[in-house]
Amino acid sequence: MKLMVVGGGGREHAIIRKLKENPAVTEIYALPGNGGMTADATCVDIAAKDIDGIVQFAVDNAIDYAVVAPDDPLVLGAVDALEEKGIPCFGPRANAAIIEGSKVFSKDLMKKYGIPTAAYEVFTDMEAALAYLDTAPVPTVIKADGLALGKGVVIAATRDEAKAAVRSMMQDKVFGASGDRVVVEEFLTGPEVSVLAFTDGKALVPMVSSMDHKRAGDNDTGLNTGGMGTVAPNPYYTADIAAECMETIFMPTVNAMNAEGRTFKGCLYFGLMLTPNGPKVIEYNCRFGDPETQVVLPLLKSDLLTVMQSVTNGTLADTAVEFDDGHACCVILASKGYPAAYDKGLPLTIPAEAAAHTYVAGAAIKDGVLVTNGGRVLGVTAVAGTLKEAIAEAYRLADTVSFDNKYCRRDIGARAMKATEGN
Repeated sequence: MKLMVVGGGGREHAIIRKLKENPAVTEIYALPGNGGMTADATCVDIAAKDIDGIVQFAVDNAIDYAVVAPDDPLVLGAVDALEEKGIPCFGPRANAAIIEGSKVFSKDLMKKYGIPTAAYEVFTDMEAALAYLDTAPVPTVIKADGLALGKGVVIAATRDEAKAAVRSMMQDKVFGASGDRVVVEEFLTGPEVSVLAFTDGKALVPMVSSMDHKRAGDNDTGLNTGGMGTVAPNPYYTADIAAECMETIFMPTVNAMNAEGRTFKGCLYFGLMLTPNGPKVIEYNCRFGDPETQVVLPLLKSDLLTVMQSVTNGTLADTAVEFDDGHACCVILASKGYPAAYDKGLPLTIPAEAAAHTYVAGAAIKDGVLVTNGGRVLGVTAVAGTLKEAIAEAYRLADTVSFDNKYCRRDIGARAMKATEGN
């Protein structure tokens, strides 16, 4: 089989590595991929948002199955366009991907169908939003409506911070048209949990839970990033909580999307907060999370391609989806300065031992040399019998990777360890 994976980051590298395990796979193309994943896929210089280019390549190369991984092409209708040419895909159609493409849509969906989430208000007028913030409780959460590379959310501790966030989104257009509408949301407290789930629009199978670390600095300080590391499973996510989420959040979301004529098929990501009043949805994503994928898929014992095809074919309920009962830790190595300004083009050395556990996110080949080409350069993932062992091994391997201005948090998994010790 010839496969095509749309995207070019660490998430896509993890997906490609897992798909390669199926012996029927003869070729995997990554569009566009990156210079650090050339040992696992043939990288093709077609941008993830170039829908016409993606479809033409798939047709010209007789692709048997396509995986559309990032949010942008999903929201833009890549799956719709590929399926119209008879190419089976993993990923939701555009009318379902809106669950991530518009935070206003997702909040209104949850309100309509009684799915627990934070209280909120929506604004299209900046002055109205600013006036509301004069009396809104703080802390508060400000969200740009549309896609913003995982950075369109500001947790404001004061009213001044909240107003500054609104102005940057609505007046300064830091996220472009994504900030034309903003959501002002109640600040929730409690442990955060990420749960990715396979769904064919009928059945839903949750994957192993995970814990992301969004802030750039140790002890959750600094700017929000796309994610500086993850561990799985999340110790706060107990069997009882999982059962409650299935009953009050997961299946109600699938059913709500069906009722709206927007059947979701693919990976549905639930960002949850375990509040004193029960689990609530912070956000939905219409795809695998990054870097959650880098700890979840290494724990998947079942064949990923088989599971993905069952989602496409509507046979997920009849397909075994099993996970290892071990633990995984992913440490992101970033360029110093990320998520603000940082240097690119720095020579990157990944020893063979580490390479087997590395998912490359931002790298390129320049004059035959592998160099950094992004803020998040790569993630190193280790799997072990205990969380402590997985964390130690991930850092041991990460420390063998070298490039100038290398930066990582040194406390990935620390919160999870404390939770584990407390039980």
